[in-house]
Amino acid sequence: MQIGKIIAPCLWFDNEAEEAAKYYVSIFRNSKITHIARYGKAGKEIHGRPEGSVMVASFELDGQPFTAMNGGPLFKFNEAVSLQVYCDTQQEIDYYWDKLRAGGDERAQQCGWLKDKYGLSWQIVPAAMDRMFKEQASEKSERVMNALLQMKKLDIAQLERAYAG
Repeated sequence: MQIGKIIAPCLWFDNEAEEAAKYYVSIFRNSKITHIARYGKAGKEIHGRPEGSVMVASFELDGQPFTAMNGGPLFKFNEAVSLQVYCDTQQEIDYYWDKLRAGGDERAQQCGWLKDKYGLSWQIVPAAMDRMFKEQASEKSERVMNALLQMKKLDIAQLERAYAG
């Protein structure tokens, strides 16, 4: 790995970094936990964490690196940042939607968005969305937007029908 060439999201958790990393790795193929770093004695007066407890869990989801950090309850996830999963098939959309929304916030589901059990926002979307919205403000893209706004979990066939007219 070349340092400086990779952008890796760092996800702030209270105490669930390792648990969340294991959860996400169990959902995405070609994924793994790459390292668990633990708090030592140094800095205890600042971080207040028990020696030996998980500080950072580094992991990859289908080759994309992530860091999960146990930083305490100060910060929470919100919808200002979400992770997008581009899916080629309805089967993939169904799979990721069901896995990631399990135990999450049922109210936060609209237009392919959901919140998982840790409060992290995800967008489960068809890869074809880029094509459907390529022509901005066209009749096709307007029909797709109108169909999309009626959905929680996205339906590729229904969006394609809207695109085709």
